Amino acid sequence: MEAPNRNRSPQTDSSSPSALTDEREPPRGPLLQRRQQLTEALARSPYDLILYLERAVVHSDLAYPDLAAGDAYRALLLADEVRDESFEYHDQAKESLRGYRTAPCPEVLNHGSLVEDLDQIVDGQGVEAAGECNILANIASVRCFQILSLSLLLCGCLKSALEFCERGLKMVPHNRELHEIKDYIEQVARRRLRKGPDEPIEIHMLPDRGVVRREVYPWNTHEPDRFCADSLSFLNSKLAKIAPKCEVKVSSLPVLLDGASNTDQYDIIPTCNQLGLFAKQDIGPGEPVLEEYSLLTANNRHKESTCDACGTELPPLQSDSKAVSCPECHDTIFCDEFCFAKAQELYHPAVCEKDVDSIAKDPDPSVIDESLYLLLLARLLAMSTHQDIHPLEVPEIKYIWGDFVSVALNDVDGSITDEPPPEWTLPFSFKYNVETPLHILEKMDIDIYATLDRHDLWVFNTAYAKFRGTASARKNPRDGRPDVAAVHPFWCLANHDCNPNVTWEWGGRMLLWARETRVVGNQPGGIRAGEEILNHYCDVNLPVQQRREWAQGSLGGWCMCQRCREEAAAAVATAAGEPREEVNGNGAS
Repeated sequence: MEAPNRNRSPQTDSSSPSALTDEREPPRGPLLQRRQQLTEALARSPYDLILYLERAVVHSDLAYPDLAAGDAYRALLLADEVRDESFEYHDQAKESLRGYRTAPCPEVLNHGSLVEDLDQIVDGQGVEAAGECNILANIASVRCFQILSLSLLLCGCLKSALEFCERGLKMVPHNRELHEIKDYIEQVARRRLRKGPDEPIEIHMLPDRGVVRREVYPWNTHEPDRFCADSLSFLNSKLAKIAPKCEVKVSSLPVLLDGASNTDQYDIIPTCNQLGLFAKQDIGPGEPVLEEYSLLTANNRHKESTCDACGTELPPLQSDSKAVSCPECHDTIFCDEFCFAKAQELYHPAVCEKDVDSIAKDPDPSVIDESLYLLLLARLLAMSTHQDIHPLEVPEIKYIWGDFVSVALNDVDGSITDEPPPEWTLPFSFKYNVETPLHILEKMDIDIYATLDRHDLWVFNTAYAKFRGTASARKNPRDGRPDVAAVHPFWCLANHDCNPNVTWEWGGRMLLWARETRVVGNQPGGIRAGEEILNHYCDVNLPVQQRREWAQGSLGGWCMCQRCREEAAAAVATAAGEPREEVNGNGAS
């Protein structure tokens, strides 16, 4: 549902250099048409690696380096399928290549010095001995490494970029383009790591988390009109069962900013419309507001004693325990028959006995957040597979706003710089956005090529955008690490404010109730009919700078609620030695 507003003011489109051709970008219209043509061609011929490479170049020209990397990686996997007869899709991938020839070579492969490197690419066997399909697969692999390494560099994922670049150089040690890309990676790495020109670059030291565009993609037909009468009617019909004193309405929220500005002291600031939760009747202090059950949950502890469905702690496994094990995969346990029945109805058969339980479990502390978001994506894919609907049509996320930035603002210069553009706000890594989601699908016995329409990288990115800033997490009491996460779509309707009028607790059910007192000034709690329900997505006891840094990372911009603006303006005035009405410890003046 609606997280706090993260919209930015749109800017006009401007062309930018292509990451792969170093020329000015063509207009977006023809490129988008070409992308659509290639996507339709892939629907007809899903194992055609040449089509994937052609679409990768189009994605690069459109300034989507992450999507270019995703297409190049699928093409690389298909090249492996061509060369190895034991692979599952060998016959299909090889048959798709039979329509192409090395002379003339497909245009997407006739790039730079690739054709000059042909003798190296065929591993010294000679062109005739290698066979035409294998030659094309080898040339395509090098082209994949070029696109992957440069695209991941543009996303800020330097470690993965260098790994793919070095894999390509092992195939063709003298390839000019790969050496140029490696030089770019090392230049950026030295600046990022503050290394001198002669200091060695250790690959394990390189950053591998980047950011990419966070937007409603121009071809995304699954985003509903959240403000239309039909959407509001549907949402309110569902909400009435779990929050009878509330209704969904359009709310005017402050626009989040990229960073510090002088607008904190303004009386009037930019706003835009989002959905919000409003009280239909008076709600007294301490009174329940909402109770919501969700199966869109994740647990990153292997063999942890939590319900697979709702994420709550399992009851003691005694003779009279209500806990239920799946009869097919006995290690999967549910807290009661209700959760087991719901799991069977909505997702579990898609993963039952599919050996996906250990993926992303017990992660290193540095990637706990990524593991939980990945596992939420895995649950979403299981739900969509079992229910046979597109992942973005799953009701639990369909109406969530993903903190999207306008396409015009995202369309920035694609040249190589130390960092991805500040307009790009969606966290991205090759492992968690590309590689592991495909691995999960393969474990679920899903053909990742034939189901491209449902499992394209932009679908994963859109889901991640919806999860971030709206998913709630619960810490393990033993070590304080987040280990269970969930998305509660109606809870997300209550927009964030650092002076909330509700608080919440999640333990199998998401419970939302009116605060006894407000954070600012300890004002009396309770909510009057017509007032908006103001939720909190972060620790509201943090100082304003830390709250805003959290919002920047999770929501894509600085929080601009009244409390944040007043506290930030007071801090600036104090630092400048200006007289200003004192702000108390809770942020009240």
